[in-house]
Amino acid sequence: FNQFAERDLDARMIRTRDRPFVTGRFTAGPAWLTIIGALLVVSVTLAAWAANVVAATHVFLGAFVYGVVYTVWLKRRTWLNIVIGGLSGSFAVLAGAAAVDPAPSAVPVCLAVVLFLWTPPHFWSLAMAARDDYARANVPMLPVVVGDAKAAKVILAHTVALVAASLLPFVFGLGLVYLALAVIGGWVFLEKSIALVRAPGPAAAQANFKASLLQLSLILVGAMADAWLPL
Repeated sequence: FNQFAERDLDARMIRTRDRPFVTGRFTAGPAWLTIIGALLVVSVTLAAWAANVVAATHVFLGAFVYGVVYTVWLKRRTWLNIVIGGLSGSFAVLAGAAAVDPAPSAVPVCLAVVLFLWTPPHFWSLAMAARDDYARANVPMLPVVVGDAKAAKVILAHTVALVAASLLPFVFGLGLVYLALAVIGGWVFLEKSIALVRAPGPAAAQANFKASLLQLSLILVGAMADAWLPL
């Protein structure tokens, strides 16, 4: 749905101009909306059937926030687009947790907060690395609106908050394996974010973007490994 709704933006950006709705491999039309809507209905229904209504609700909310709130309402209007849109990742975490236990608990909520805080510095780093692309498409991502230097400082502030939040699952019950991987991932992300403040630009932003991927991967691996190695 994102590529369907943003095909005009994708056509103006080097990073996305080979997507199928831009190149003509897919022809945009109402049939696609029907297919996408049907897939969402099937997904939510299967989640309710295979897991429970709470998990299904989170699946729906994640899709709604990303597809409607972020893509349709916010992306073209405000630099806060990805801040609010980051809730879609949080709902993914909560959906997975609810599939195991629909009752709310501290660790899944903490991980949902981690995903919420991770999303802005991750995507702002990408936006800085591809700043000309976003400017050409008139998408008000933070680096386009305030410039690289100010954006780098905001990214660092978000990264500090993220790394602090990533330690909370340990406080609420995850073990030393999780803590070790969260600390390693957080240290790498902080180091690259500090480097971005010192030398804001595409190269440092790309390095920070990759560091964000590493950090989240280590956090998620740590959370899964904790079930097998409860130290």
